[in-house]
Amino acid sequence: MNKMNISDKVKIFTLNSNKSLAKEIVDVLGCELGKSSVSKFSDGEIQINIEESVRGCEVYLVQSTSQPGNEHILELLIMIDALKRASAKSINVVIPYYGYARQDRKARSREPITSKLIANLLETAGANRVLTVDLHAAQIQGFFDMPVDQLLGVPVLSTYFEEKGLEDIVVVAPDSGGVVRARKMASRLNVPIAFIDKRRPRPNVAEIMNLIGDVKGKTAIIIDDLIDTSGTVALAAQALTDHGAKEVYACCTHPVLSGPAIERIQNSPIKELVVTNTIELPEEKKIDKVTVLSLAPLIADAINRIHNEITVSTLFE
Repeated sequence: MNKMNISDKVKIFTLNSNKSLAKEIVDVLGCELGKSSVSKFSDGEIQINIEESVRGCEVYLVQSTSQPGNEHILELLIMIDALKRASAKSINVVIPYYGYARQDRKARSREPITSKLIANLLETAGANRVLTVDLHAAQIQGFFDMPVDQLLGVPVLSTYFEEKGLEDIVVVAPDSGGVVRARKMASRLNVPIAFIDKRRPRPNVAEIMNLIGDVKGKTAIIIDDLIDTSGTVALAAQALTDHGAKEVYACCTHPVLSGPAIERIQNSPIKELVVTNTIELPEEKKIDKVTVLSLAPLIADAINRIHNEITVSTLFE
């Protein structure tokens, strides 16, 4: 990593969604978090106060749009508006987890394209750049008319498994849409891939169809961009075990883990679930099976490169 060289005119703020990640980022950069506060009126309306001058500053605003997503999106929009009205030179939104990304197209008649709507809202509020991690669909970058830098979780996850020294690995995509991601990890680990042909009759309901690839006697690593209710990954783990996999690990960038997710992981054949901290996990979700890796060094490096006008593309490889 290049030596961090952050100007006094760079200010980094955070809101309520992922304060711990923001704190790690500023620790790596060697600066302090900007002072701001989020409060509410008695009827629930959000009020934001920026408690220091940002006039002429290059501002980075860290906020995942994770649960409760609607509230965190509104916090982000209001803060962008506040920064714009306070004469910030540029407003760079760091969204480690970009919510509503699964609604990126019209899969049925009369459906919204909500991820495009969120992009429009961010632009209208006054954002100048988006820095994010592992968009659910890469084409979402095209929904913006401003620079979008998408960092990847695969290198961090791959390094973790490489250092574990596992043998006879096969990387598994839990559905056909995840094959490209699985191939990237398999290439880094120099191992074969397999994938599961999955049908989803309705949202958050998965049905395993067929397993394509050889997993018998191997250590399977399931990789996905996000795990929500854990239905897909739990079914995939069971299918891999039924087909003779020796051990099953799972990993993802975004641990949404809503509803029955933790219970399903706990009761599944998965030996370890490895995730990153794009979403801050509450204590009740930090079970023994879950390992959290930090993306703070990667995001801090990206901020440093953007500020110093150094290429960011090397971080995507």
